[in-house]
Amino acid sequence: MQYLTVPLGQHRLPPLPYSYHALEPVISGKLLEIHHSQHHKAYVEGLNKAELKLAEARGKRDYSLVKHWEREIAFHGSGHILHSIYWTSMAPIGNRWETPGTQIHNLMANYFGSFLAFQEQFSEAAINVEGSGWAGLVWQPGWGRLEILAIEKHQNFFQVGGIPLLVMDVWEHAYYLDYLSKRKEYVRSWWQIVNWAAVEKRLNLALVGQMPLVIS
Repeated sequence: MQYLTVPLGQHRLPPLPYSYHALEPVISGKLLEIHHSQHHKAYVEGLNKAELKLAEARGKRDYSLVKHWEREIAFHGSGHILHSIYWTSMAPIGNRWETPGTQIHNLMANYFGSFLAFQEQFSEAAINVEGSGWAGLVWQPGWGRLEILAIEKHQNFFQVGGIPLLVMDVWEHAYYLDYLSKRKEYVRSWWQIVNWAAVEKRLNLALVGQMPLVIS
């Protein structure tokens, strides 16, 4: 099994797999550009800084700020990973699978009862995240099934070992410019652009323990 090794402090902002205007009218080009080129970029830069600061601390054997920098790695690292998966969780209308693939659909039916039951629970998880955070569908290898998580502030309320397959960003910067305070409207509209082909690919990779940030 091969893994991509990222050198210390050299994480990069991944390019979007579509243009900034490709997800309209669900997500506007202006919002998507700000979200990707500013917010996601800030997480990448924060992660790189934290890694380098910890490397510096190891060199000096000075761990007086280790708690701070470990928190920064958790926060910015989670932001970078989840945003990278979020971009691939979506695709332009007419350029994606419109419904879940066979394997992910069967797993949803086995655990949630039906696709509609999964969709309803996922939507409610997203709508009811307190403050800022995410809703995520993960593969949990510990017990060999899917799970839906409401993840607050990137790193809180996340289940250890869960591999994200589909994530929805419900930080205000992900929707406020287009939907103002109407998070529920954003959540309902978002299903129109879910990239089920990518979810199926991520499931197949998760089954062998892989979680690439970018998939083709």
